Amino acid sequence: MIRKLTIGLALAALMSGAAFAETIEVQMLNKGSEGERMVFEPAFVQAQPGDTIKFLAADKGHNAEVNKGMLPDGAEAFKGKINEEIEVTLDVKGVYGVICKPHFAMGMVMTIAVGDVDAPEDFLEGRVPRKAKQRFEAQLANL
Repeated sequence: MIRKLTIGLALAALMSGAAFAETIEVQMLNKGSEGERMVFEPAFVQAQPGDTIKFLAADKGHNAEVNKGMLPDGAEAFKGKINEEIEVTLDVKGVYGVICKPHFAMGMVMTIAVGDVDAPEDFLEGRVPRKAKQRFEAQLANL
């Protein structure tokens, strides 16, 4: 009897975690609501482990992919195709830097923070175009 109760409670706990996971939609746009060109909207997302980010191909010519070196240790990189929606479930806590490969130099970037985290000190190291770096810095201010 006690064993069945323990198993039942364990299953309920696992299922309740999945029930609280969110799907957060992010649009890939040529022009954002504030007039900026080549943007993800929203550009910053605060998520919890298990949440799904759904990138919507609102305008043509965009993709969403994690930038090399801009993901937490142990996290799996993702790369969507041009003009296609992609859904990514993020289970590893940390900060993810997402880019649109064709428009990276134009600053089409976004930041996803999973869990209550701070930006790693080396997050912006490496080759990051000036406009992209400015946008990443502004997004990291949300942490």
